[in-house]
Order: sequence, then C-alpha cells, then structure tokens
Amino acid sequence: MSEKKNFHFVGVCGTAMGSVAAAMKAKGYRVTGSDQNVYPPMSTFLEQQGVEISSGFKAEHLPEDADVIVIGNAISRGNEEAEAALDRKLLYVSLPEVLKEHFLRGKRNFVVSGTHGKTTTTSILTWIFESAGKNPSHMIGGIPRNMGQGARFTDSDFVVLEGDEYDTAFFDKRSKFLHYLPEVVVVNNIEFDHADIYNSLDEIKLTFRRLLNIVPRNGMAFVNGDCPNSLDVAQGAPAPMTTVGLADSCDIQIKDVAYEGVTSSFTLEGERYSIPMSGEFNVRNAAMAVCSALFAGLTPDEVRVGLLGFEGIARRQELRGEARGVKVVDDFAHHPTAIQQAADAIRQKYDPKRLWVIFEPRSNTTRRNVFQNELADALSRADLAIVAAVPNPEKVAESDRLSPEKLIADIEAQGTHGWFLHTVDEIVAKVTELAEEGDVVAVLSNGGFGGVHDKLLASLEASAKQGAL
Repeated sequence: MSEKKNFHFVGVCGTAMGSVAAAMKAKGYRVTGSDQNVYPPMSTFLEQQGVEISSGFKAEHLPEDADVIVIGNAISRGNEEAEAALDRKLLYVSLPEVLKEHFLRGKRNFVVSGTHGKTTTTSILTWIFESAGKNPSHMIGGIPRNMGQGARFTDSDFVVLEGDEYDTAFFDKRSKFLHYLPEVVVVNNIEFDHADIYNSLDEIKLTFRRLLNIVPRNGMAFVNGDCPNSLDVAQGAPAPMTTVGLADSCDIQIKDVAYEGVTSSFTLEGERYSIPMSGEFNVRNAAMAVCSALFAGLTPDEVRVGLLGFEGIARRQELRGEARGVKVVDDFAHHPTAIQQAADAIRQKYDPKRLWVIFEPRSNTTRRNVFQNELADALSRADLAIVAAVPNPEKVAESDRLSPEKLIADIEAQGTHGWFLHTVDEIVAKVTELAEEGDVVAVLSNGGFGGVHDKLLASLEASAKQGAL
C-alpha cells in the first residue's frame, strides 16, 4: 500500500474511520470518503482536514483514480460502493490493515483486550503516557476526558490501542486486534459476548489464543490471573507472560486495596498507587495500565502522576445532572458482568438512598436470550429496575430473542421492584412519579437511548418547580 496515493473510505464518518482518514490526509495522501449519515461533528472535522465527503453510497462516488478502497466493518455485501470496488477489481482493504501498514509497523504497540474494561484501561494507559510527555498515538472506543478525542496519530513510538475481538470486515472475519502488531497485550478478562458473530466461548478463546501467538519474544502479555478463561487461553502461549490480579498465585499481586470516596488505592510490587475512580474493576483496569507503563520504561512516580490526573471517560459512571435531589448517571454497561460491576461501583461512589437501574437491551448479544438469566441476576443488584423494549426486535428470531417480561418477573422474584416499559416517555413518567430525594438513577445502554438522560432531568426539574408552587 505504500506506493498508493489515492484512498477512498467507505463509511468514513465512523469515529475510527474518520480519524484514520484525517490522519492519512495529514500524511500527504489524497483522501475521499462517503457515508450514509454525513453530519457534525465528524463531517465538520473531516471537511476541516480537507477530506472530500460524499453523502450516500453510490458507485460513482469511487474516484476514477482511486488506488485503495478502505471498507469499514459496518459495510456489507450489497453496498453499492463495495460492489463497485469488487466489479472494478480495485484494491480493497479493511481499516485495521491501513492502521497496520501506515501507523503501527515499527512502533511500540500496546493492545488492551478483553470482554470488559478495554476502553477504561486503554484510556488510563494513554493518559499515563501523555502526562509523562510521550505524546502517544491512540485509538479508543470511547472518549477519554483528558484527551478529548477517541483517536489521535502522532510521531511517537508509543501507540495505545483498544483491541477489539469483533470481526474486521465482511471479507475478513478475523478479529481486529490480530492486525495490530502488539508488543504488549493486556488480557483483562474473557467471557462470552458478541453472539452475532461467535457461537461459543470456545470460539472467543481461540481468537484470543491467536492474539497471544503474535506477541514477540521481547514483548509481554499481561493476563488477568484471577480469570479462569484468561488463564486457559494463556496456557502454552509462546509470548512472555505475567499474570496480574488479587490472588496469591499471580506474578504481580494487587495488594492492600482501599476505597475512600471516589478514590481507589492499591499496591503493586511495593509501590502505592491511587486513581480517582471507584470499584474493584477499575482497580484491576488501573493495575493493568500500571504494569504496561512500567514495562514501557516509565518510572513509578511518572505513573502515579498520570493516574491521579486521570479524568475518566464519557459514558462511564458519568453524572449527567441532578434534579429534585435525584442524580442521573450514564453508563455504557450492557454485558451482565459489566452491569453488576457498574451497579456496585455506583453504590460505592454515591451511597444512594435507593439505586435505580434503567436498562436498554440494545447490543447484539443482549437482544438475544443468551443472557436471559444472567441479566436478571445483574439487574437485581438495584433496588428498582426498569427494562426497556428490545430495539429492532425483528433482527432477532423470536425464539432467540430476550424476553423483557420474563426478565422483570425474575428480577422481582429476587426482591427488586421491576417494570417493563416500552417507551422513553413511559420510563421518564415512572421515575418522575416514584423517585425520592437521595436516589440515584443509572441509565445503562450502549446507545443514545432516545435522550432519556436529559428528558429525565427535565421532567424531574419540572415536577420540582410544580411542587414548589
């Protein structure tokens, strides 16, 4: 790809696609792109970078002189531009392939993987490098508040990547992270997820084994020593291996964990560290970032400064506002384990009178009944739980689809008050009616959820004013 000059990105307005397109433009390539939904802020950002964007997918959007067509992983067969690229026998590649050849080769790549905690761990490590003056490149599936953007590409030797096990493109069903040329891999944990592309936990384990197979002899894999699935995957891997966790059997043990308000502290290898985040899972995330940064050559003091300055990530235990004495918190959690961890951490952080959890079963996995029982167990950690309707239910066969009605029945059987409410307006009305001062309402979704956060706050505020009249 090095001698190619003209790149066209199909699906250019995705966060990662747009960031890489802009970085390619900055490297001196001619870059064009197209997308079905062209709107700010990504459209504005790309225009400012000089990337020409076309609205919609049409064969004529492919420039006559295009050397490389970059096809996003949201694009499938039947897309007019993908079909035209195939018809014209053009060179087409995935985004991870572009990253590999133009941004990762020859660099020190730190790849953070696992079912949970990828975004947080990647963000913490990126900020540790940044605060130590390393000016790292990064690509993250969320927006770290310290960095203000999910992706950035610099001249630094250090690159920090959120390593996604999701597939690469319609023509490449390998996991994205297999393209990332890792020097260091973090395996936070491994559970079943992505039921739309994996049929079993064994298939997920296989792709993680493949990842560990490409860690070089002078690199390192930091593996969760408390997670049986992670340990199983690491068994026999050729990479140098260090287990990290709370158990005595771990190579690096997390010791003396303490929680004080919104701060968590812990000891690694005789050094004390603190991070302004709550919850055991965030201690584990921070510990993995610390181990990775020390392997990179940073000092414990540099790491300490980075941790203390970390400001968190949008949509991770993010307080959206307070009205009528009720706090509304936004969190991205959607896997049962993540829901349980989020509920526990929010209790620890806010000490609510009552904890509400409003859950939207929106991910490809939670739309299915694969976690029917596990979701009930996780949501029953709340005092009151609301389950929204499954979005686009027609995308999942009824026999495979999550039953919100059964979910609520199972939640109530465990002692938590529960409601299945179809619309955002119904949800807002129910919380406005029953919420009490001192309650915390946690909204859990991996999507926008119809703007329920702002609607909740507005409704609570309006009811407080009405009550004061």
